[in-house]
Amino acid sequence: MQLETDKDGYLKNLSDWSPDVAAWLASSVDLTLEAEHWEVIHALRTFYKDTGVSPAMRILVKIVKKNVSVDKGNSIHLLTLFPGSPAKLAAKIAGLPRPTNCL
Repeated sequence: MQLETDKDGYLKNLSDWSPDVAAWLASSVDLTLEAEHWEVIHALRTFYKDTGVSPAMRILVKIVKKNVSVDKGNSIHLLTLFPGSPAKLAAKIAGLPRPTNCL
């Protein structure tokens, strides 16, 4: 797949995103997207569409609690889905810019 990304692997053109692109981005970090990943990705994309913001971890947890499920809206669960830095990895796979206040 030929897509323009920045040095960290985030899409340069957000309009290039599609579910196939998400699967490709996920596979580039050895991640296979399952239904639970998609719940977070769709909630994240909706939040970005409404606000223009890629949220950091604390806000991501609140988004998942509100839009997916209270049980899934916690940092431990998100770490199991998106290892390392869930906010950064989920944003990357969702085709969004890197969250500005993530290290």
